[in-house]
Amino acid sequence: MTTLDARALNRATLARQLLLDRAGTPPLDAVAHLCGLQAQEPQEPFVGLWSRLRGFAPEALDGLLTGRHVVRTHLMRRTVHLVTADDALAWRARHDAMLRQRVLGTYRRELDGVDLDALAAAVRALMADGEPRTMTEIALHLADRWPAPGRRPLGEMAVAALVPMVQLPPRGTWRVKAGVRNTPLAHWLGRAPDPPGPPGADAAGEALVLRYLAAYGPAASADLRAWCGLAGLPAAVAAVRDRLVSFRDERGRELLDLPDAPRPDAGTPAPVRFLPAFDNAILGYQDRGRIIDDAHRGLSVQGARVVLVDGRVAASWTVDAGTVDVSPLRGLGRAERAAVLEEGGHLALFLSDGDSDRVRVG
Repeated sequence: MTTLDARALNRATLARQLLLDRAGTPPLDAVAHLCGLQAQEPQEPFVGLWSRLRGFAPEALDGLLTGRHVVRTHLMRRTVHLVTADDALAWRARHDAMLRQRVLGTYRRELDGVDLDALAAAVRALMADGEPRTMTEIALHLADRWPAPGRRPLGEMAVAALVPMVQLPPRGTWRVKAGVRNTPLAHWLGRAPDPPGPPGADAAGEALVLRYLAAYGPAASADLRAWCGLAGLPAAVAAVRDRLVSFRDERGRELLDLPDAPRPDAGTPAPVRFLPAFDNAILGYQDRGRIIDDAHRGLSVQGARVVLVDGRVAASWTVDAGTVDVSPLRGLGRAERAAVLEEGGHLALFLSDGDSDRVRVG
């Protein structure tokens, strides 16, 4: 079995994540290929797509949101993701049990003894009028019947787990600061999410395995679980294994992949890329060593925006008054610094609508 070293895995990751070469893919197709973008920070997906697509315009993503082609919803790992409407409908039922367990993992004591099915029925009855509501408004209504748990546990269970919800625009549109208003996914998209499959079948799980490998492979089963948060996928992996190929990483773990997916040569040059907070390319793995050093792994969960130099996290970045500020995590060579300045200038122009190309490298 072929062993893939960290650099080979890095180049495969960049290729799958559209970070080796910017793609001419339409934004909707890019969101689908990436299996969604993590989006708890509403503006971050815009930078994520700008770094991956040629000529990306923010209004294109705005149109997809307002046109109901993509939605903001709780999904993988109970975090807010920007996913296509089709994927939200196809995948939501497969995530139901995980979403409940994740909320219970935080509020098990508060929600002890609460009939979650009755709670879900109350949420559906409340939202049946089609009126968007904040989580606080939903929780206030539920607290009349279930006062003991408190508003926050009730609200999070209702919105993030029990009833599939979407966060309505203008939340998540370009440069708009708007609070979260929730409405049922079925109401917003005009049909209910696909029902769970029959016992013993897991078509949704099998599709998730194949889609994940297309966007993140080669990867171990532990990486797949870390990405989606689902525990019950070994059977789905087994069901599609005859359609996959296997490798090993330098730790001896088995890595699965699609036979014809791109695995560039380890020596392929990698351009500088500026990534948003919580980017897929980093959070999509249990073993993030293919793209970030262990010493800096904490940045990936702290919401730091990072810069890839030669394919690896080499700096963090912020923006203030039209200036992109870069803070290196290691020494940058002259050519690397020049490339960071050039790409940072392009990013500054994007973020400022062409008013500024200022970059500072600390």
